[in-house]
Order: sequence, then C-alpha cells, then structure tokens
Amino acid sequence: MFLGTHEPKLDTKGRIILPARFREDLADGLVITKGQERCLYVFPANEFSVITEKLRQAPVTEKSARDYLRVMFAGAHDEVPDKQGRVTIPTGLREYASLEKDCVVIGANTRVEIWDSTSWNKYLKDREKTFADVSKEVLPGLF
Repeated sequence: MFLGTHEPKLDTKGRIILPARFREDLADGLVITKGQERCLYVFPANEFSVITEKLRQAPVTEKSARDYLRVMFAGAHDEVPDKQGRVTIPTGLREYASLEKDCVVIGANTRVEIWDSTSWNKYLKDREKTFADVSKEVLPGLF
C-alpha cells in the first residue's frame, strides 16, 4: 500500500527520485501512465498486469472503453528504477502532467501519483472542503 505525500524535484534529464518508502515495491519495475486530473499514475509492474487483465474484459464495442484504453496504454511507459531510485518520465507524460521541476508524489493505495506541485496544491485546496463535508457514505459500510 502506498501512503503519504513527498516533494521531490524533477531533474534536467526528466528524472524523479522515488520516495524511499516506495522503492522496494517498485524495484522490480513499474509502469507510468496518464492519470485523471492531469497527474501521472505509477503502478508496480505486477499491479499493472492485474489491471491489464481486468481491462481486457472491457467490451471493444463500447466507445468509452476503447477511448479509455487507448489513452491509458498509448501513454504508458515501463521503467526500472536505477540504484538511486530514479525513474525517467518521458517528455509526453511530463507535458501531459505539466511537470517542470517542483513535483508532489503521493501514495494512493495501490498506485503512486505524480503531480505538478502547483496543480496538486490547487486540487487539494479545492477538494479538502468537500472531503470534510461528506455526509453520505462514500463506500457503503466503510464510513
């Protein structure tokens, strides 16, 4: 499970250092792809394989499923972190998420998300009140 918020910098070669607490789970390989809200999703390679199997069941006759699969897989990049825990984020993915230097890396349960720092702070500010004001169960029986 990935938890927490970290603030690494993107270097001039487009690399980011993964938080130390995430490295072991990502050491055997990972997949970076476009996420929603203009962030990047980072999945351990084995978790991405599980997701891929589930997505294979999506009906190719459903346009929204085709669209989602195309965007997700066309933007996907597999990577193995180097000894310092760095991964290179391809130019297209950096542009998609507006990553320049200041980044925020968050743990999001089964995945890691990489955000531009300004975008994350705006997103969090816009959502914290909604989070605090939730009056219905988000997940029935859980909260």
